Amino acid sequence: MAGKVKALYVCAQCGHESQKWYGCCPGCGEWNTMSEEVRSVQSASKGSPAKKVSGMAHASKLSEIETQDTEHRYCTGLSELDRVLGGGIVKGSLVLLSGDPGIGKSTILLQICEKIGDTLEILYVSGEESAHQIKMRAERLQVHTDNLKILCETDVQLIVEYIRSAKPGLVIIDSIQTMCIDELTSSPGSITQVRESTNLLMRAAKSLDIPLFLVGHVNKDGNIAGPKVLEHIVDAVLYFEGERNLSFRILRAVKNRYGSTNEIGVFEMQDRGLCEVENPSLTMIAGRPQNTSGSCVACLMEGTRPLLAEVQGLVSQTGFGNPRRMTTGFDYNRLSMLLAVLEKRVGYFFGNMDAYINVVGGLRLDEPASDLSVALALVSSLKDVPVRDDALAFGEIGLGGEIRSVNACSQRIREAARLGFSRCVIPHYNLKSVSPELFEQIEIIGVRNIRQAFEAMID
Repeated sequence: MAGKVKALYVCAQCGHESQKWYGCCPGCGEWNTMSEEVRSVQSASKGSPAKKVSGMAHASKLSEIETQDTEHRYCTGLSELDRVLGGGIVKGSLVLLSGDPGIGKSTILLQICEKIGDTLEILYVSGEESAHQIKMRAERLQVHTDNLKILCETDVQLIVEYIRSAKPGLVIIDSIQTMCIDELTSSPGSITQVRESTNLLMRAAKSLDIPLFLVGHVNKDGNIAGPKVLEHIVDAVLYFEGERNLSFRILRAVKNRYGSTNEIGVFEMQDRGLCEVENPSLTMIAGRPQNTSGSCVACLMEGTRPLLAEVQGLVSQTGFGNPRRMTTGFDYNRLSMLLAVLEKRVGYFFGNMDAYINVVGGLRLDEPASDLSVALALVSSLKDVPVRDDALAFGEIGLGGEIRSVNACSQRIREAARLGFSRCVIPHYNLKSVSPELFEQIEIIGVRNIRQAFEAMID
């Protein structure tokens, strides 16, 4: 019987469906996310028989399930990517890789083909580029493996049929927003197409035990385009961070069923593609000016890895009625709070001063342990007194002006000593948790407030 045409309004964030339009989605509460989709619904007669189910579902005991082969992982050839994935690519896993345009999503996936192509056959499905364009990019990235096959197709059903017949060892879909199913009347990239295409690819990957990478676009807000259910379907969600005009890229795991979500990978974009940064701390603080006011080194924890970053502060007399506050790599509201604490509790006046904060290298300081370094950079620039070049500081600042304790203190101090720093200023309450052998490697000073920290950081 002919299908009926039905109009629905679908939320772009959560996939909630409604027969009428809402300004605010009833499912997730987001505004202006409901868009109209036209679907064809197959009608059935009243006397039509119920659908018959053939076969019977089978459940297995947990003790009967073999785990020897399921833990096998494929090495990608990039240790930073393996770290983020939890040790490598798991067989049958579905990984979503997202990020801003031009940040290196397609580049890193084509680079891993050179290493994986030694042992596995790879299928690269492209809905955005032609085979000739991919060949040109592969030559630039020095990818010459013979086990890489290119398929330029957007029909998901044809792609799944080819996967089931060829049975490659790894499948890359670039990108999921260009894939479509002909039976659906909505356009490629819509909520329905992205969700159903991912479901079809997921069933094929799980049934054949083939790892599959999906490249996902982002919207203007920086979120992954498509319904939120897309992130629930996949096993891992990786996100590229960084500015396009900066060379450093940070790969972060937002979700990972096979590893930790706290690990990050650091890459640098060069002419031959993305190169691993083996020592990110040394790279981030390289070229730091000597004996210059307004500069302080901070130590942040990214998972189990401590990273050192240079924080630059600039305080100058304002030329306007209202002073300006600008931040790069640091939360603006957090800066406003720190300036208020410095004025009220410590006595440093910033009311008629412009204040600027910049984190060198494109990193973003999100954890409170970086408060002390930001405050010291501001005070150093205000008093025009440089802090010691061989010293760093970390600690959270409370509204009372006190320095609060932070986690992973020993790891941060150990990283500072490894890179040649001779003095480390930490919260006083963290002294009892520091390993005794670290006191022989580096001078450790515990402080209770910002004034003590500033006195310990100058010569």
